[in-house]
Amino acid sequence: MLGGGIIPGSVILVAGEPGIGKSTLLLESAGRVAKEHKGDVLYVSGEESQSQVRMRATRVDAVTEELLLASTTDLATVLGLIEQEQPRLVIVDSAQTISSQDVDGIPGGSTQVREVASALIDMAKTRDIPVVLVGHVTKDGSVAGPRTLEHLVDVVCQFEGDPQTALRMLRAVKNRFGPTDEVGCFDMSGEGIEEVTDPAGLFLSTDDAPVEGTCVTFTLDGHRSLPIEVQALVTNSVLPTPRRAVNGIDANRLAMLVAVLYRHGHVPILANDLYVSTIAGGVAKEPACDLAIAAALASAAVNATIPRDTCAIGEISLTGQVRPAPRLEQRLREAARLGFTTAVVPKPKRSSAAHNTQSRNKGNTLHVPNIKLVEVDSLRQALNALGIQR
Repeated sequence: MLGGGIIPGSVILVAGEPGIGKSTLLLESAGRVAKEHKGDVLYVSGEESQSQVRMRATRVDAVTEELLLASTTDLATVLGLIEQEQPRLVIVDSAQTISSQDVDGIPGGSTQVREVASALIDMAKTRDIPVVLVGHVTKDGSVAGPRTLEHLVDVVCQFEGDPQTALRMLRAVKNRFGPTDEVGCFDMSGEGIEEVTDPAGLFLSTDDAPVEGTCVTFTLDGHRSLPIEVQALVTNSVLPTPRRAVNGIDANRLAMLVAVLYRHGHVPILANDLYVSTIAGGVAKEPACDLAIAAALASAAVNATIPRDTCAIGEISLTGQVRPAPRLEQRLREAARLGFTTAVVPKPKRSSAAHNTQSRNKGNTLHVPNIKLVEVDSLRQALNALGIQR
């Protein structure tokens, strides 16, 4: 995810919600670095005692002689330990709990956070020692403290995920040494955090039999293409205002798709209660998921099933047209790898008459083996191709 590893002298900020697993991830990483590189790693905890951190280290199998642990909130003590031990890596958990006696302000305040970050960054650059800072987040999910903190550090990582599920995502928001479109996938368990090298099956149900109200699409998360199963339930409403409940998709996007389905797909569900959700905390808020959401709603409304080996990818406009999705070939290759045999996709747009002739001569511009492409122009055509007809 960092794009080549931790650069000596770099300062990395890892932010995330409380309880998401930041400390567990970094403690396990510290243990692996200490074991594999045979060098001292200093883990400074300002939130927990040494006994608490050791209990976690024992649970995640990170206990080793090369992993040094300190529990302090004093900046001078932290800098003195770094100067004395000269570790290969320093982890400070967290930046908001460390304070300096040289400046006024409470720990976690703007003045203190800026002073602590500046001192650690200066130490990292001077001694060529990489430093990882743990940062708190605000209610809206942004990094707490002054925004200058994000400008001072070299890398800003966001550790996110639904606390009710085991899946965690680590993504770089800022990276001076590599790309910001890579995503690390992890699984949270009682033994710690494990890498998920192939998260493809996490967001699909295990039932092989087709069920009405389900459709699979493929989203992009960095360089990864992930399958997302969208499930919809349509019931008669007894309320004056029909209920709309969503999980994993955008509620405003759902309202638009319901109107387009009614106007251009001739699926009358405006007066029904609608429940739309994804599997295992997957997120289908990308416009390319529109076609799968609309197909799942139409499937549930007319009690028609979509084959399990069929996926739908495309954005739906207010005019009922199915628009192209970015990096479609990458999505289709992942679909073919997972065993999907049919994909309903937008028809490629032709820029000119000459290009039209050239494209017809060459055939389909997408060359994805082992998968049949059904190209459609409109929502109505897509519903017919998926076997949802009224």
